[in-house]
Amino acid sequence: MKDPYEVLGVARGASEEEIKAAYRELARKYHPDQYDNNPLSDLAQEKMQEINDAYDTIIRSLHASSTGYQGAAYRGGGQYDDVREMIENGRIADAETLLNGVPADTRSAEWYFLKGAVLLKKGWFDDAYTCVSQACAMDPGNSEYRAQKAQMDQKRGTAGVGGNRAGNVDCCGGEWDACRVCETLYCMDCCCECMGGDFISCC
Repeated sequence: MKDPYEVLGVARGASEEEIKAAYRELARKYHPDQYDNNPLSDLAQEKMQEINDAYDTIIRSLHASSTGYQGAAYRGGGQYDDVREMIENGRIADAETLLNGVPADTRSAEWYFLKGAVLLKKGWFDDAYTCVSQACAMDPGNSEYRAQKAQMDQKRGTAGVGGNRAGNVDCCGGEWDACRVCETLYCMDCCCECMGGDFISCC
């Protein structure tokens, strides 16, 4: 294996922020999507894998030496820990760049979970739900993944008896009841009267 510092183009002793910056720059340069229908596609994918491996090795080494701990935060690899941090800090574009740089055949449950988090932040709920569901399928014992999916199930209106309450849920995720219906009809009647019409003649 090549020297990971050489692969990322950083000096030994570089700060973690410098290492992350170098990784992001290389991830943009060798992003697999940039090489679609290109003879260099396979080489770019191999290079991206080499970059990911180098980054993981350096980050794990840095954290192990400073804390002596390599626990659950690294279950998906060092680049995923960085992605989590970016999402928490609102750096969605940077997080997506790192995720998209991971070759498709090496994407883990953690990758799909974090991709779902990014898509959710961007407002793409259906795509986010698909990714979170995939994460749960790949790692069904992960309570964090299951909790997120359950929350999204509830928002989609798929929780409850029979697994589907979509007919009783409005666009904001609230359940329709008699009061909500009456309230809506009254508002519609008021709007019609303001425009010279009469939606409900008895009101």
